[in-house]
Amino acid sequence: MAKPDLSKIYGKIKIVDSFSDYDVQVVKNFADLHVKIVEHFPDSPGKWKIVENFPDFRIRIVENFPDFKIKYVDYFPGVR
Repeated sequence: MAKPDLSKIYGKIKIVDSFSDYDVQVVKNFADLHVKIVEHFPDSPGKWKIVENFPDFRIRIVENFPDFKIKYVDYFPGVR
């Protein structure tokens, strides 16, 4: 399966245990996407607002075989 277009994965994110849109591995190095958790304006690649209801994407955190890898950052979120 081809990697998803990471430049489109932003907005309201719900962390789930099943029925995810994407499986994601959290890493410290060599991430595909740098993610900043925000409270307002999750309107560009890598900006995620964690929500319980009406998510744009459902994400499952996995240890193995992710669709892509993320790193949490405080500055400069986006595709790497």
